[in-house]
Amino acid sequence: MKSLFPKEFLWGGAVAANQVEGAYLTDGKGLTTSDIQPQGIFGGNVTRVAGDFNVKDLAIDFYHRYAEDIALFAEMGFGCLRFSIAWSRIFPQGDEAEPNEAGLAFYDKVLDELEKHNITPLITLSHYEMPLGLIEQYGGWGNRKVIECFERYARAVFTRYGQRVKLWLTFNEINMSLHAPFTGVGLPHESSKQAIYQAIHHQLVASALAVKACHELLPDAQIGNMLLGGLQYPLTCKPNDVLEAMQKNREWLFFGDVQVRGRYPGYMLRAWRDEGIKVEFALGDEAILANNTMDFISFSYYFTGCASADPYEYSRGNILNIITNPHLPASEWGWQIDAVGLRTLLNLLWDRYQKPLFIVENGLGAKDKLEAGGSIRDPYRIHYLREHLLQVAEAIEDGVEVMGYTSWGPIDLVSASTAQMSKRYGFIYVDRDDEGHGTLERRRKQSFFWYQKVIATQGASLAEPVQE
Repeated sequence: MKSLFPKEFLWGGAVAANQVEGAYLTDGKGLTTSDIQPQGIFGGNVTRVAGDFNVKDLAIDFYHRYAEDIALFAEMGFGCLRFSIAWSRIFPQGDEAEPNEAGLAFYDKVLDELEKHNITPLITLSHYEMPLGLIEQYGGWGNRKVIECFERYARAVFTRYGQRVKLWLTFNEINMSLHAPFTGVGLPHESSKQAIYQAIHHQLVASALAVKACHELLPDAQIGNMLLGGLQYPLTCKPNDVLEAMQKNREWLFFGDVQVRGRYPGYMLRAWRDEGIKVEFALGDEAILANNTMDFISFSYYFTGCASADPYEYSRGNILNIITNPHLPASEWGWQIDAVGLRTLLNLLWDRYQKPLFIVENGLGAKDKLEAGGSIRDPYRIHYLREHLLQVAEAIEDGVEVMGYTSWGPIDLVSASTAQMSKRYGFIYVDRDDEGHGTLERRRKQSFFWYQKVIATQGASLAEPVQE
């Protein structure tokens, strides 16, 4: 069998603190935006009432079971685990002068386990959560004070873990703030575009300052951005549909342009002019953005959609509102499946930026059935991943530099969009349901052994037919 991926390619999986850890107030951790969104990121901004159930409060209890889970990842052959640090474990309210030692100590233990199994950590600094205290005290990212708080947090974790961690990301799916502003920038869901773009500017400056801190403190590390890869096709070949698709793609590519090229693109400045949006820059912001650009680009990829200049009914997939593509099938949650789109996106990003790319989220959320004897057969997940990985191999043949692939949710976790356990992504089944019932027992699915072989053969086994 011929290997389809380079020897240095990093194979693994990706999780987020608020979706796996649980222990939501343990060891001094403060409340986060995620903790008060029991219905997921579409729940808007809500007030937590004592006694309210939130499946994320326990999640899959990774906080106490990390050693068991990491051992299972190692059994699959992971060379990389992408995970996030919960900002409020380190600075419970977000604005403390000194970090919380108990929070720092927890991630020391996680890194110990990863080192024991020779798994490279890829750490996201902020993944769909921020300390609630920063919203209550300052109004979230709409206030420049939060830039200072984030930089202090970034420097604290770089200093603590810098000798152990060489790959970092700043903000998860940073472009999603336009669609879920409370989750992204801590602003009310009904906030104006003016307010949201101002908060996004502050976040982009904070991201650049984190790059600056990383390069200063950890000269042998690499730090990247993370985009929600929301590729849209023109619905037809009408010129106005092609133009509309270009504009829709620019709405999320703009975040990459700023973080990789170091400046706001002309098309975004025009859009702001046309809409009467005036984003305030502090003295020095332009230089901060220009001088602290990303080392690599990471992104999530789940679906594509269509765009049209004519009015059409939109559907929702992974935050974005899109027009359904009539030529594609969809998952149980309505997310359209387009493996070729991943090759297209890889080539688009490579042509645009000429920077190494890292696929840090890709996977299929589905309802898995526990069969008699405790086995879980999930050939549908294997089909999905196989087709996508074959397209990654094609992109590499096209000349695209791809650093690695970390599938989303290598173990079942709480869905970010809907706060469900029943929307399962994992190679490892976790016995817990949407109401919080279950033993939390871990079980290997059919896909566990399939992915294990893919990694062991550097993708050569992708040529084999899927066992139904």
